[in-house]
Amino acid sequence: MQIKRPKGTEDITPAQSYKWHYVEALMREICALNGYAEIRTPAFEHTELFHRGVGETTDVVQKEMYTFDDKAGRSLTLKPEGTATAVRAFIENGVFNEPQPTKMYYFTPCFRYEKPQSGRLREHHQFGIEAFGASDPSIDAEVINIAMTVYKRLGVDSLKLKINSIGCPKCRVEYNKKLKAFLSPKLENLCETCQDRFNKNPLRIIDCKEERCQKQIVEIPFMLDNICEECSDHFDKFKEALDLIGLDYTVDPRIVRGLDYYTKTAFEIVTDTIGAQGTVCGGGRYDGLIEQIDGPSTPGVGFGMGIERLLIVLEKAGIQIPTPPPMELFIIGLGEAGLKEAVRLIHKLRDNNIKCDKDYMARSLKAQMKYANKMNARYITVIGEDEINNNKIKVKNMENGSEEEIQLNQLLEYMKNKQQEVK
Repeated sequence: MQIKRPKGTEDITPAQSYKWHYVEALMREICALNGYAEIRTPAFEHTELFHRGVGETTDVVQKEMYTFDDKAGRSLTLKPEGTATAVRAFIENGVFNEPQPTKMYYFTPCFRYEKPQSGRLREHHQFGIEAFGASDPSIDAEVINIAMTVYKRLGVDSLKLKINSIGCPKCRVEYNKKLKAFLSPKLENLCETCQDRFNKNPLRIIDCKEERCQKQIVEIPFMLDNICEECSDHFDKFKEALDLIGLDYTVDPRIVRGLDYYTKTAFEIVTDTIGAQGTVCGGGRYDGLIEQIDGPSTPGVGFGMGIERLLIVLEKAGIQIPTPPPMELFIIGLGEAGLKEAVRLIHKLRDNNIKCDKDYMARSLKAQMKYANKMNARYITVIGEDEINNNKIKVKNMENGSEEEIQLNQLLEYMKNKQQEVK
């Protein structure tokens, strides 16, 4: 039986990987401009980290994690998201002792057992931003602007920013009382998951996608109407910072995000490029998370952006990612002497940043010409014993068919000149 990739995973072949390289390079460039440095963390963590960091009431923890016992009986989990593991690294490596804020980004695989669909896989890849140590609302706006800039620089202009404030533990006490009073008579009509959330985190009921639950919460009171003075002031200053940057936004009191650690700022970036309006980036502030994972009291804000979904948006919008530059030179070696000279030359040329190649499959001259054309080589040259003895070769321009005769020992200089002409 043929072995196939697991359901909900995808291969990124050489024909596709250049797209990933392009968007990741752009993301790195934008992060560097904003003072964010890369962090890399393990693909799996102790399961307790996600129970405490992501939240017991989330679908991620309750239904979607890939959890297993290692050979020593320790419970480990493939990371379902990037923030909790970044926080763990921030604490464990004592980064909180350094001058703050700490601004970091990452590219990471995430693993969630859910029904695979377009842009939502069991293994997907996430670009994430985390900023630790600053409570200033302007850094919330900065984080969002990074996400918006990525999409705008890629040519996507059909973006809408939706924001909300989901308060803090202090103002949620009274709000939860109102929420439970509203939900209590409707409890038996809610799904089993929301019935469990009723006592643990009733705010998460607003985020339920079940139709039966949505019908019950049409007139539900919103957190935004019940936030404390501190959260209200933070939200006002956050909106002011977005105005100063020039980012348009809509206040949407239904945004609560899917993870328990969020406080105050919550946001989503949506687009209708992929059909029905869909979220292409989301995040917010999580001021209590670091303390919750046994670190010092430290504010934080960040986002997660699925790279697979980003590439789908670009495809649906008809945005072409530039293909890699073509092969500059293909060398065809004939006979033993020509083959050896081809080996020597391609490595000399590559050492001087000339993209070149040769045949490795013992093809005929005609087949090598076809292969070089398939590789989009800009130039071809044939080297045999006569060319070596006479120190002369012909270099053919594959675009217009013209040929130039040059000295063999001048090939490097010739290709450098051709490289400059293109630039």
